[in-house]
Amino acid sequence: MYQTTVGVDGMMCGMCEAHVNDAVRKAFPVKKVTSSHGRGQTIILSEQALDEQAVRSAINATGYTVTSFQCVPHEKKGLFSFLRR
Repeated sequence: MYQTTVGVDGMMCGMCEAHVNDAVRKAFPVKKVTSSHGRGQTIILSEQALDEQAVRSAINATGYTVTSFQCVPHEKKGLFSFLRR
């Protein structure tokens, strides 16, 4: 699993967040996507690492601007996460 954190400029409200989330869901097979206009970021969880240029293109096409991109391996944390080691 991978967590991609994308800085997004221009989101001003919940509808902006929904537009970005919908664009990401339509462009990629993701497990989860959440956006925060207050933080100016979108967090994407996916089985495969996402291509930076493809993510930038999908989000920029909505009228918002990608300002940063980081994709790192992600391990789900939970009550029994110590057993996965």
